Amino acid sequence: MTDGTVSSLDRAETVLRKAHYRVVRDGASIRAEFGYLRETGNLVFHIALVGILTTLAATGGYGWSGQRVIIEGQSFTNQLASYDSFHPGSWFAEQQLNPYGVTLESFTPEYTKDPVKDVWMPIDFTAKVTVTEGDATREVFLKVNEPLVAGNSQMYLLGNGFAPVITVRDPQGTIVFDQPVAFLSQDSNLTSVGVVKVPDGLSEQLGLQGFFYPSAVNLDSGALASNNPEPTNPTVTFNVYTGDLGLDSGVAANVFQLPVESLTQIAGRHTGIDVVLSPGDVFDLPGGLGSIEFTSLRRFIGVEIRHDPTQTGVAVSTFFIVAGLLASLGTRRRRVWIRVRGTARNPELEWGGMSRGDDSRLDAALDRLVDKTLQTLTDKVTRE
Repeated sequence: MTDGTVSSLDRAETVLRKAHYRVVRDGASIRAEFGYLRETGNLVFHIALVGILTTLAATGGYGWSGQRVIIEGQSFTNQLASYDSFHPGSWFAEQQLNPYGVTLESFTPEYTKDPVKDVWMPIDFTAKVTVTEGDATREVFLKVNEPLVAGNSQMYLLGNGFAPVITVRDPQGTIVFDQPVAFLSQDSNLTSVGVVKVPDGLSEQLGLQGFFYPSAVNLDSGALASNNPEPTNPTVTFNVYTGDLGLDSGVAANVFQLPVESLTQIAGRHTGIDVVLSPGDVFDLPGGLGSIEFTSLRRFIGVEIRHDPTQTGVAVSTFFIVAGLLASLGTRRRRVWIRVRGTARNPELEWGGMSRGDDSRLDAALDRLVDKTLQTLTDKVTRE
């Protein structure tokens, strides 16, 4: 082999290595391969896929989630008894609940009216809360899709509504019930329904089936409706019942339902005694049973608190799945051969290439390699 032949192959080998080809020199010829990243990407993709499944299997059972309604001025403490509903993982232990407290200071919604559909649409919800962790206290603004992080959990804002403050007194004027009651909204104008249960303090157990209208208007039929989600004319109406509320049976009861079939209605719809109250109004119950007052109005929020130990592992695995997939799909496997032809005085390099699968860029890639080699050589190169 002449010095010219060796020099030509050396230059070609250098060009191939700079282009990230794996090169094997065999006497007067070179064979090279490009695209091992495709196999690496495929391997990374499948390992990361197994990583997601392993993460879910190994740590998913330690996760948990719970829901709670928090009324303005009230607090939530992160302990099992404070949740309205709770969904533990298979391996959950109560010790996983990091201690902290959240107090709802205020809730501010923003609405805009759709002039075409003539309906009110929410554009923003902001809950101002105070978070207490140990001796540290901080003020946080909780928004939709902007969760509050406290302890090892995240708190998400899911819903909101109104909580009329209802006061019930006995015939002597003694307060037997005085607290805000969350009413669940039924439409975009926040027409809401709620239930008040007064099991003690009166001669009979008292149940109130309530309907709340933030901006009450009278329809032609005589019924009430709300034409605005803002409380411009807050009004609550009640159907009033007496009898056994079923709270002493030991069976869990839905706080938003009354067993009206087993109760006696004494006021409200179909009785001829309407109970329609604005803030500050008082209604005297029939038979001297006592009185009901719509004292004031507050707002509430519905939140979900969640602990998901799989998030980090799933996020990392997802990153590698995408990276592996891009590497696998974006890389082409190519093979290149070079051999020396011609005379000892005038060696020529013959190039050839092939690709695994369809590769429309193979010719252009081979041309670039030849051109780069030509820049470093004065030998005659034949391209075929």
